[in-house]
Amino acid sequence: MIDSLISRDIELFIYLNNLGSTQWDGIWLFISNKYSAIPFYFLLLYFTYKQFGLKKTFVTVLFVIVLIALTDQTSNLFKFGFKRLRPCHNENISYLIRLVGSRCGGLYGYFSAHAANSTAIAVFFGLLLRRKINYLFPVLIVWALLVSYSRIYLGVHYPLDVFTGILFGLIYGYLFYAFFKAFLKKFMN
Repeated sequence: MIDSLISRDIELFIYLNNLGSTQWDGIWLFISNKYSAIPFYFLLLYFTYKQFGLKKTFVTVLFVIVLIALTDQTSNLFKFGFKRLRPCHNENISYLIRLVGSRCGGLYGYFSAHAANSTAIAVFFGLLLRRKINYLFPVLIVWALLVSYSRIYLGVHYPLDVFTGILFGLIYGYLFYAFFKAFLKKFMN
């Protein structure tokens, strides 16, 4: 069963990865670049500041730092626990894929930290700010899905890597939102 799942994952990856074309490569590289989202993060902080004020925004930043650290470290634990080669390091399929960009990333790829981090941020801020900016949550989810898909497009993650990253991002984003609300209720009312 596991072998069948992995085989289908590889087939889906090859299909999705080969849908790309050079005219779109730059856009997907930009979407996947962690630094390209910095203005977006500042906008989220601005919205947070407008809704909660400076002190609670500072606490929000601390929560987000821990959230990102947790998703990154969980991803690293899985990568070195499962030791599943990234598609761009898999010699059995490397000739079938499009590697977009100059580097492949680390040797192992299960699961995608990009997918986990972007989804966790989307869920956390989407829930946090949904009362004041009701359209923000869907926009954040679309952004997280684009970042997640970019990892397949670029040739550095299988769909299962991305799906698992999204799943962990959903869980951690929701849990951190719940912890944040409980923290505010207990210590900052």
